[in-house]
Amino acid sequence: MYDFLREEPQDKWEVEALYDLCFAPGREALSSYRLRDGVPPVRDLCLVARDDLGILGGAIRFWPVRVGRHEALLLGPVAVHPTRQGEGLGGALIREGLHRAEAARWPRVMLVGDEPYYRRFGFARLDGVEMPPPTNPARVLGIGAWEGVAGKVTRWAH
Repeated sequence: MYDFLREEPQDKWEVEALYDLCFAPGREALSSYRLRDGVPPVRDLCLVARDDLGILGGAIRFWPVRVGRHEALLLGPVAVHPTRQGEGLGGALIREGLHRAEAARWPRVMLVGDEPYYRRFGFARLDGVEMPPPTNPARVLGIGAWEGVAGKVTRWAH
C-alpha cells in the first residue's frame, strides 16, 4: 500500500538519488533534460510514492513545455526503486499523475519512451512533434488533445 504525495522540497535529494539508482549515468545529458533546465516542474503533479513506513518506493515528475505554440506536459522521469519493481507501482504513479494533470486541465501530455509499455496508459506515437536531437521520433509519445498540434518541442517560457 502506497500513499501518493506531492513531492516537497525536502524530498528532492531522496528522489534524485532514486533517479540516479534507476537510470544510467549521464541521464542528465538526454535531450529531455535540456527542456527542463531552469524550468521548475509542475509541483502539484510531481509525486512520491511512500509505503506505510514512509519509505520512498517511486517518484514521477511533470514539466511544462511548448509544442509549436501549444502548451503540453512532459512526463518524466518516472522511477521505481529496484526492490519495488514488478508490483505495478510505476503504472500506478503514471495513472495518478495523468489523473491529476487532467484535473488541473492540462490538455496534453507527452513523453519519450517505449510505445509497447506506455500504450496501456493511452499513449500513442506523435507524428510531427519534434523533440530536440538526438531523440528517436518513434519514441515520442502523447496522450490527450494532440489533433492539429505539431512542431518543435521547446522550453517553457511564460
